[in-house]
Amino acid sequence: MIRGIFLAGNESPLFSAVAEAAGKRVEKYTAAVIGAAVKTSVNNPNNVSGAPKAAVPVNSKAESMADGSLSNAEDSGQSKKIPLVWNPGSPISNRTIILSAENWLGQINDALLVCSPPAMYKPPEALSPAEIESWINTQIKGWFFLIRELAVYFRARSGGNLAFIIPESGPGSGESASDLFGAPAAAMFRALAQEMLLSASVEPFHILGFSFSETGREREFASWAFKILDESSKKNSGKWFKYGKFPLFK
Repeated sequence: MIRGIFLAGNESPLFSAVAEAAGKRVEKYTAAVIGAAVKTSVNNPNNVSGAPKAAVPVNSKAESMADGSLSNAEDSGQSKKIPLVWNPGSPISNRTIILSAENWLGQINDALLVCSPPAMYKPPEALSPAEIESWINTQIKGWFFLIRELAVYFRARSGGNLAFIIPESGPGSGESASDLFGAPAAAMFRALAQEMLLSASVEPFHILGFSFSETGREREFASWAFKILDESSKKNSGKWFKYGKFPLFK
């Protein structure tokens, strides 16, 4: 049976490692990245809810590296990636990327959501209204829209894996100003994941949480997380798995 893997999240070493692990398991997978949407919406905040663009398959190394992913596209599986243009703040776009992913893959069996938001160290008075609106749309509202669509999809299929992935700690500290964007976005995602885990027992699909705390070991983490997902076991649903020197779950 063909396995359909859908990835969504922030451009980061963690996301690239998860994409690499996905590429080792399937002939093709789909990926929706927040990064490009953030840049677009900041530059053009009035188009945050614009119509989504069509998905475009990757046919070359150059295209597969356009999102700043791992340098060796062939070895990392990036050549197998089908990028989906995602406007997180648009409910229409979130519905469209799920339909597009299904069209490209045939079905979605695993949805992995990687929240690793970039920090923005600014005092509140230095933030522009456009920055605030764009960040809320892409880093907070977008996750709610996407999770809703995935829950609807997996319930209709009566199966699937929905995985939440997040670093244990945010970007580096020590700045003169607080991280007013990255830290709150990560905290919201974690709280949303924990609430979803509480409902796992009554859902026909599996819900899992993964946290990562060892920078530089993203590839090891991604391989470990996928091994758990590969089991597709009901006993793992509703659990939060923590990766470290001694991987644990709670």
